[in-house]
Amino acid sequence: MRILLVEDDNRVADALAGALRRNGYEVRRAANAADALAAPAVDLVLLDLGLPDRDGIEVCRELRARGGVPVIAVTARGGEPDRVRGLRSGADDYVVKPFGTAELLARIEAVLRRSMSQRAHEARLVTVDGLQIDLGRRAVTLDGQPVPLTRKEFEVLAVLVRADGAAVPRDRIVVEVWQTTYDGMSRTLDVHVATLRGKLGRAGSVVRTVRGFGYRLATADGVAPATVPAAPPAPDTAPDAAPAPNSDGPTPASPPMAADA
Repeated sequence: MRILLVEDDNRVADALAGALRRNGYEVRRAANAADALAAPAVDLVLLDLGLPDRDGIEVCRELRARGGVPVIAVTARGGEPDRVRGLRSGADDYVVKPFGTAELLARIEAVLRRSMSQRAHEARLVTVDGLQIDLGRRAVTLDGQPVPLTRKEFEVLAVLVRADGAAVPRDRIVVEVWQTTYDGMSRTLDVHVATLRGKLGRAGSVVRTVRGFGYRLATADGVAPATVPAAPPAPDTAPDAAPAPNSDGPTPASPPMAADA
């Protein structure tokens, strides 16, 4: 499993990288935001929020917007408002310095398990009244004909598909699709839903409005859409993720990592 370690403190970075490699992870290092955003694809990002060239919160939002790679924020900002802001920016977990290596490794394993489970959940086809939504390949067809959606339109639809027919609150859709809690995005969501319905044609009615709450995906009779397994990837397609590494024994706790300056 490949981990991108974004940390500007060389001493902290060396200690973390060594511990990760001893536990079977392949580690790439980035010392600033520019290097982090230019790095090759990885399975997880450990992101220091106190970067020298850019706010780590902005970097987290951009990383998640690029493809949903899991992110663990590693920082000295331990106040509740900071933790809430970090999680709302798209971080899957938030670790406050100083911390022990064993705790960090456990959090990495937990986030990777959730990420792999979500990928397996998304590797499927959903069919509703001639409308076929392929979450794994990010493709939508209606009666066999491709439906050209923008990235945001597809992501709105994907959020509703993952809910399996349950109503999804507006603010949750906004956070998942736009990585923001700004109230003014509610109107933007409405516009995207209206455009999405128009592009889906006769199947547009499957996107239902739940008045005063949000949206849900449903068939004409209100039953949640049926799902079938997705087709296996082509032979030259690399797997999304490998199993998390196993250690031969318990990882000894190490001294806490130093806090940000």
